[in-house]
Amino acid sequence: MVSHLVTRRAAARTTLAMVAALAVTGVAGCAATDPPPNAQPSASGSTGTPTGGVTVRDPWAKAADTGMTAVFGTLVNDGPTDITITGATSPLSPIELHEMAMEAGKMVMRQKTGGLTIKAKSSHPLEPGGDHLMLMKLAKPIKAGDEVSLTLTLADGSSIPVTAVAKPFAGAQESYAPDTHGGHPA
Repeated sequence: MVSHLVTRRAAARTTLAMVAALAVTGVAGCAATDPPPNAQPSASGSTGTPTGGVTVRDPWAKAADTGMTAVFGTLVNDGPTDITITGATSPLSPIELHEMAMEAGKMVMRQKTGGLTIKAKSSHPLEPGGDHLMLMKLAKPIKAGDEVSLTLTLADGSSIPVTAVAKPFAGAQESYAPDTHGGHPA
């Protein structure tokens, strides 16, 4: 009787060990083929740590020797709720969130109040002639090919590091001189 009890316990342990091994194998198999739920897009130029589903796709900065310049790209929100970017910082310059808007019949550049909201499961462009991140006073020149590091701050207090590559750009007829965007100092 004792030997029969020992055999049943051994069989139960063997069965339990097999079930555990199959579970681990199944999980490992899924991990090998399925990306984690917060995986960053693999598009060229993507950057930023996924935080709440937000990434920055194809970030770039306008090369500039002095004064002001801007960072562009596409803000992507893969999450289930709207997310607002409330600010940005960089070791190169103070940064403001900017927009282009009509004032007194003229298109003007101005600081965007309330932040930049990216709707759930959508994207928001940062582009010349539209919303952008304005580097207000460069500490040093940004040459084509340079990497510009900045950090976006979200309304929930989290942050997203971003690296934008600088390139020459003369489009959109924008001037980032001090008096062309609402009188901000250079």
